[in-house]
Amino acid sequence: MNPINSIQDALYFAFQRKHWAELRKSVPLTLSQAELENLRGMNEKLSLDEVTDIYLPLSRLLNLFVGSKQQRGLVLDNFLEQRASPGPYIISIAGSVAVGKSTTARILQTLLQRWPEHPKVDLVTTDGFLYPLADLKRKGLLQRKGFPESYDMKMLVEFISAVKAGNEEVIAPLYSHVTYDRRYDEHQSICQPDILILEGLNVLQTGLDSPVDTRRPFVSDFVDFSIYVDAEESLLKDWYKQRFLQFRQGAFSDPNSFFHHYSSLSDDEANVIAANIWDTINGPNLSLNIRPTRERAHLILQKGPNHLMDRVLLRK
Repeated sequence: MNPINSIQDALYFAFQRKHWAELRKSVPLTLSQAELENLRGMNEKLSLDEVTDIYLPLSRLLNLFVGSKQQRGLVLDNFLEQRASPGPYIISIAGSVAVGKSTTARILQTLLQRWPEHPKVDLVTTDGFLYPLADLKRKGLLQRKGFPESYDMKMLVEFISAVKAGNEEVIAPLYSHVTYDRRYDEHQSICQPDILILEGLNVLQTGLDSPVDTRRPFVSDFVDFSIYVDAEESLLKDWYKQRFLQFRQGAFSDPNSFFHHYSSLSDDEANVIAANIWDTINGPNLSLNIRPTRERAHLILQKGPNHLMDRVLLRK
């Protein structure tokens, strides 16, 4: 027996797509085709059927979990004879480069904010917490970008801690995929949301598998519900190469792009470079740092070809 399957059998309820879709119950589809087009990521052939079958049941589950936590908070506040605590419910979304984390996060944000119990849902990506490009170069980490040591974990943990504490306004840095660097002309303000969705490669990491200082809390310590978006590595590599080709024609064509020198590559040249980036950076990071955190997630969304979910694992 595959030891990974054995672990998953012990820890999770497993649902094939058809059975998971039935858990939607009567939750209405409030997303239009036009809205879906704006939420869809590069290369993803996401349909309203995918939203109905996968994301509406998940939206219903999260609504129940958020409601349960809100009720628990009321009980605790009553016991302590204090005013209601403003801290949000925090959802993290992890997974490999090119798996579609950002699309999952955007769809969940849109669906969750349409429930009357929690209309204010903010989304933050951890890209903004990467060390600035100059720092990565100085530390010799440019070829390790995306690995745990390339993130300012102190800054990220201080951010998530302040949000969890219910601070009136917390500032999150933003990231530019054009300049490949933190943006210094703009930031994101987080002002006491009902739910915060945090999306990134490293959000399930704990001190057990970190090369950085383990004497302080990790992001995972502040998370209420965690999701891991999963797929076979052969699919992930293909999706990354497809995305690279599209970037070559899009973001890379901008003269200000850090990767502008890739814009003139032929398809064959671009495929070779993308495959090499995967084999030397993204693939090793997946194997060493990202996939080992998968079984810490409360929910695993397993994708098959065409970015379609075919299996859902829910923690028992």
